[in-house]
Amino acid sequence: MQTCYRHPDRRAGVRCQRCDRPICPDCMRQASVGFHCPECTRSSGQRVVQGPQLRRLAARGRTVVTNAIIALNLAVYAAGMGTGLRTRDEVIGNGGLVGEGWRLGDAFLRGPYPGAEAVGVASGEWWRLISSGFLHANLIHVAMNCFVLYQLGQIVEPALGRLRYGLVYGVAMLTGGFGVMLLDPNAFTVGASGAVFGLMGVTVALMRARGVNVFDTGLGGMILLNLVITFTIPGISVGGHVGGLVGGFVAGTLLTEPRLGRDPRVGIAAVVLLGVGAAAGALLVV
Repeated sequence: MQTCYRHPDRRAGVRCQRCDRPICPDCMRQASVGFHCPECTRSSGQRVVQGPQLRRLAARGRTVVTNAIIALNLAVYAAGMGTGLRTRDEVIGNGGLVGEGWRLGDAFLRGPYPGAEAVGVASGEWWRLISSGFLHANLIHVAMNCFVLYQLGQIVEPALGRLRYGLVYGVAMLTGGFGVMLLDPNAFTVGASGAVFGLMGVTVALMRARGVNVFDTGLGGMILLNLVITFTIPGISVGGHVGGLVGGFVAGTLLTEPRLGRDPRVGIAAVVLLGVGAAAGALLVV
């Protein structure tokens, strides 16, 4: 069986029209005549992927994990409202995180909580690194995070598969929490945006592995715009966004870079270690 020159564990579908090397479907680049490999595509200067074509990076498939994460975020937000969705402030203003109701504010991400020595990540409450990723401050907050999560999930989940996709989402959440503990541990931080930024980083790694310039897809501009918003608008977690973005890119690279090893289990183990390291770092720095 002929295998891909970049992915020795995958069957090659065709040969590159320029260099004649065997390539798998992930490495195939549509050219004017036949298909080219990523290296020949780069050397020829062709722009293979445009903004509207971004979803062609991944085969279409059911995004079960993405839908489940979105449903969980919405369910937790609804639970925070308490019974009856009582007031406008509860729905739009504070997400049910304070006041009456479920009092989900106890699951905020915070380091050393001022005035309470035995509360927060500093006291060993590691679970806040995870629980905070499913809480949102208001209706716009949860709606925007779920929308971007849905868009990125259509690309990343079919490309990585459900297991690896769920893994990188969780690791990005942990690296985002680590970023919060490094830069602003006393803040009350909530939201899935750290993990969502992580999916942006994973998508960049996917495109890089396939020889695609991120700024040819529109994603590069979207990331830059979101970073500008992150650094200029008060109240947005810089550590959470940047930590998630960097962690997602590193995790995506570990899973997609063929030079890091032929056995996919090696990449998965490395990503798990990245998540464990981020969680341990968050506990140690506060």
